[in-house]
Amino acid sequence: MAEFPQSLILFLRRFAQAIDLINDRLGRAVSLLTIFMVLTQFTLVALRYFLNINSIALQESVLYMHATVFLLAAAYTYQQNGQVRVDIFYQRLSRRSQALVNMIGILFFLIPMMVFIFYVSWPYVADSWSIQEGSREAGGLAAVFILKTNILVMATLLGMQSLSQFVSEFLFWIGGMET
Repeated sequence: MAEFPQSLILFLRRFAQAIDLINDRLGRAVSLLTIFMVLTQFTLVALRYFLNINSIALQESVLYMHATVFLLAAAYTYQQNGQVRVDIFYQRLSRRSQALVNMIGILFFLIPMMVFIFYVSWPYVADSWSIQEGSREAGGLAAVFILKTNILVMATLLGMQSLSQFVSEFLFWIGGMET
C-alpha cells in the first residue's frame, strides 16, 4: 500500500474533525428544540382543554420544530452512529473490511443520495422563497419557505458528514488507526 504524506493525513483528519464539530454542535443545539416542542404542545393542550382556546400558529410551530429536529439532526445522528443498521454480515467482518464497506456505501449510496435530494429539492425550495410561502391556514405561521429550506440544509449537512465519515474510514483503512 502506498505511503501517504503526513501533511495530507493531518489535513484530512482536521477536515473531518471540523465537520464533526459543526454537526455535533448543531445537533446538540437542535435537540433543545425538543424541550420547547414538548412545552409548546403542553401549552396547546392546556389552553384547549382548560380555557377553550386554540392557536393555529402554536400548532404549526410544533410541526415546524418537529421537522427541524429531524432534518437538522440527521447528520448528528449519523455522526453518532445512531442510524438503523441491518448488520447480519457486517458485524462479522474485520474492522478494516467494515471500513471498506462503509467507504463504498458512502461513495456510491449516501453522497449520491444527498446530491439527488439537494438537486430535486432546489426548485421546490426556490419556488417557496419566490412567493414567500406562508401557511395555508388563517392565523398560521408565515414562514413555510424557511421550513422548506431545512431540506437543503439537511442534504448539505448529511453530505458533509458523509465526507467526514469517508475520510475517517479511509484514514483507518490506510493506516489501521482509529481517527
